[in-house]
Amino acid sequence: MSGDLKGRVGLVTGASRNIGRAIAVSLAERGADVVVHVARDLSAGAETVAAVNALGARAVLVSGDLGDPATARRVVDEAIAAFAQLDIVINNAAIRPEAPFREITYEAWRDVMATCLDSVFLVSQAALGALKASDQAAIVNIGGMTAHTGALHRAHVVAAKAGVVGLSKAMAHDLAADGITVNCVVPGLIDTERHAAAGGAEPKHRGSRTNLLGRRGSPSEVAEAVAYLVGSGARYVTGETLHVNGGAYLS
Repeated sequence: MSGDLKGRVGLVTGASRNIGRAIAVSLAERGADVVVHVARDLSAGAETVAAVNALGARAVLVSGDLGDPATARRVVDEAIAAFAQLDIVINNAAIRPEAPFREITYEAWRDVMATCLDSVFLVSQAALGALKASDQAAIVNIGGMTAHTGALHRAHVVAAKAGVVGLSKAMAHDLAADGITVNCVVPGLIDTERHAAAGGAEPKHRGSRTNLLGRRGSPSEVAEAVAYLVGSGARYVTGETLHVNGGAYLS
């Protein structure tokens, strides 16, 4: 890998496993130091830190509920304090519970909105001061394919991820004058480990989904797209939504 991100610092939220961990590793492979955020799973977060360290990059672990404004600010402050700078923010934190529309409680609705959408707003806003000081500042928000297709039993998740796409475009407008690029990467049909916090069992809608390539993607393939968008070669790219789904929309 190139040293394209040497001397840069990236914060990756929701980096305990799967796509978040792959992104943290990808940044480290390119020379960046990484702030690894987890909500609660400190053990899994420590594994991500170890994976980053194994590549010769520095890493620190931060934790907390990013849907809470005070906690989001604290996490960002800790990230900046760790390395005295912040150049890259990857908003990946998410939960994906499933329930029929009629059974979704308002509490469940708010939990999803707070984790998937509010956190993007709160973390990005808290990081603005540090990002403005960087000459290669980039924010990448991780969306979801169901925001574009809909999905059974995921009204709250679909709504939140659709909001991430719209927020990314709005942020691109507002932050362009500060030299901060903002883009959205949308994974689809990715082979990930399903754990309880993310919704547990295999999503119901996946059984009927196919793509042109006839396989599921890997977290590392999503991470490659993210790495491009935060690298020096993508400084003229902002406000875009990049789909990584093996041609699912064409199948």
